[in-house]
Amino acid sequence: MYHSIEAAVRDCFGDGVSVVRSDSIPGGDINRAYRMELSSGDWIFVKTNTIHNIRFFLTESKGLEALRSAGEVGVPHVFGAGTDRQRNVSFLAMEYIRSAPRIRTYWETFGHELAKLHRAECRSFTVSGENSGKYGFSEDNYIGASPQNNHPKDTWIDFYRECRLLPQIAMAERYFDPSVRKKAGRLLDHLGDYLREPEFPSLLHGDLWSGNMICGSDGKAWIIDPAVYVGDCEADLAMMQLFGNPPESFFAAYSEIIPIDRKGYRERRKLYDLYQLLNHLNLFGQMYLSSVVEILERYI
Repeated sequence: MYHSIEAAVRDCFGDGVSVVRSDSIPGGDINRAYRMELSSGDWIFVKTNTIHNIRFFLTESKGLEALRSAGEVGVPHVFGAGTDRQRNVSFLAMEYIRSAPRIRTYWETFGHELAKLHRAECRSFTVSGENSGKYGFSEDNYIGASPQNNHPKDTWIDFYRECRLLPQIAMAERYFDPSVRKKAGRLLDHLGDYLREPEFPSLLHGDLWSGNMICGSDGKAWIIDPAVYVGDCEADLAMMQLFGNPPESFFAAYSEIIPIDRKGYRERRKLYDLYQLLNHLNLFGQMYLSSVVEILERYI
């Protein structure tokens, strides 16, 4: 954790290196983003928020490093996070990814890479103090601007019920009438009737919609802005389809490494959408209520 952006730059690039130019670029709804040129000729990408929101960046840094450690898919290198009191911001500094045209096999390549990520060893990521389990993460983080509970659990169904759906349903109760509350409660009680226990746990991006995938200088997909945890690989696939439309070639390539139970996945997919849509309801308001209710009524 650094006390300024310049301190992070000096530590990572050398004592004589400094920021010589800073350009504001699009950075999403939560943070401000900048492309900074260094005196060494290098470029870095820096996200900033209020000085009190440093935890956003500390947890994002840990998630990016976890994904990058698997070595299976493009993930930006993290240079450091910290607070810069001169600028009155918290920040996350990382590798600047230059864009290039997609390679011809962009989706097939990403299908293989994501499946390999989901197959990678991940047991070390679900140890939190004296607690451990098969699913969760070593610390809580964020899904968008919402806190995300990653307390480790031994079963996927317990984790998804207690750490994903239950907190979001509790936050969304102000939008629910008594009948919707009853349906939500029944779904939580009977979640094991609809979800599976996966064959193996997977390290997940956690927020893998199209806006969190970029094309790098190698012409392949790189993943950014994660909400990392260990879970069922189907949760990442569902998020890709909720706010995007990957082609069949992606799923075919993914299935060469992790066969997708197409029928079962179609039946479970909306339950994974429910978590994301509840979060959108809690963050952005009532426009997402009908989608949430539709999913509850689909299962209950």
